[in-house]
Amino acid sequence: MDTRRRIALILIVVVGAVLVAGLAARVLLNPDRYRPEIISYVEANTGKTTEIERLTLTFLPRVTIHVYGLGVKNPPPFPDGYVVKVAQANAAIDPWSLLHGAVVIKSLVLKDLTINVLSAPDGRWNFENPQVSSAKNTFPLGIINSVVIDGAQLTVANLLPSGVVSPAFAEADDIASALTIVNLAAIVNPSSSSLNGEGTWQAGRLRFGAVQTTNVHSTIRLESWKVSIADVKANAYSGTITGDFSLSVATKNASVTADARMNGINVASFLAAFQERASVTGTLEADLNLAGEVAHTTSPLAGLHGTGHVRLTNGQVPTLLSNPSISRLAPFNDQGPARENPSSFASIAADLNLADLWLSSKLIDIDGFGLDVDGSGRVSVSGSDALDYRGVATITTKQGFWTNTFARLGGATLKDGKLSFPFQIQGTIENLKISKATTNK
Repeated sequence: MDTRRRIALILIVVVGAVLVAGLAARVLLNPDRYRPEIISYVEANTGKTTEIERLTLTFLPRVTIHVYGLGVKNPPPFPDGYVVKVAQANAAIDPWSLLHGAVVIKSLVLKDLTINVLSAPDGRWNFENPQVSSAKNTFPLGIINSVVIDGAQLTVANLLPSGVVSPAFAEADDIASALTIVNLAAIVNPSSSSLNGEGTWQAGRLRFGAVQTTNVHSTIRLESWKVSIADVKANAYSGTITGDFSLSVATKNASVTADARMNGINVASFLAAFQERASVTGTLEADLNLAGEVAHTTSPLAGLHGTGHVRLTNGQVPTLLSNPSISRLAPFNDQGPARENPSSFASIAADLNLADLWLSSKLIDIDGFGLDVDGSGRVSVSGSDALDYRGVATITTKQGFWTNTFARLGGATLKDGKLSFPFQIQGTIENLKISKATTNK
């Protein structure tokens, strides 16, 4: 090919590129004029009322559509409110794909995102499309290589049969996340069975039930109807919580699983999340495995069940000193390390079993300062704080002749110079009723 023909070919290519760019510019220079059409399209494919305040376009460093004030509202029967609100969404797109009727988003940045997830008693979720029951998705959207969330809030709650929204059983604030290979079409249409994305997830605060954590770091995996948060590391009550957590919405009631380990927890601060006044102090270490469904009631986590182990060290039970039954036993344990504070303990270790709002232990071992207790029993976690425990308390410090004599008259057993008291504890955490346990002969 001679020089003249090469120049002509280059000019043809340049002119063609200019014409294509001009056509794209006509479509893209003023995207806000297409806002009503875009809103109608989104509403038709989601079955939800949608708001968009403004659309703009920038070309550098990449062609990016900026969406301001995006809001997707709850469908019936859910109350007025938003499923999703986004202050600003920046979508970097492939402009050439628009000429072929496709939207190819290279990356997406969501700023100031609010997500409110609600479940109805019949099993419907507010993010579902009430108008489409098939798995077919009409959105011309593909895989997004990168999705970044910069500042988000999340709440998960139930709609009660009365129509009232229950208090959120899970919520997170100040969320930051970076996801890769995100299937936006699958998120729009939750009936998809594919992996929707995975990446890192952080939150300034995360609360599940009454337990609250801060400075949360984890990995996240978005699957069909399920969110899994793994390798969790969080601060809580002067200690740390680590483990894995998942939330599945594939059934009528959402189901949760948790595999958690707690270290260095301040017991008084932890108990304050469940009751007005802490009844025990010390440092807590525990491992817990929990699972169950989230019911559409005012106590959504009542169906949780699980097992675990717990160990408390170097603490006190201040309310024991004000209990009449304990005060009558105090003179029998007034020697050695227990003399200064008979309500103190070196360690409390127990197995745990949670079911039907009762926390049970088959073996409880308490090593106090001058006191050793072996027992078993259960305590209600429904809010009543009712309890029922039985065991044997042994005063490890040897007593004098007269103390032993009167203690035996009071029902204690003497062996190797040490007194043992079979006991029963009933009542509530704040109003203990301690009595001599009956024995079967």
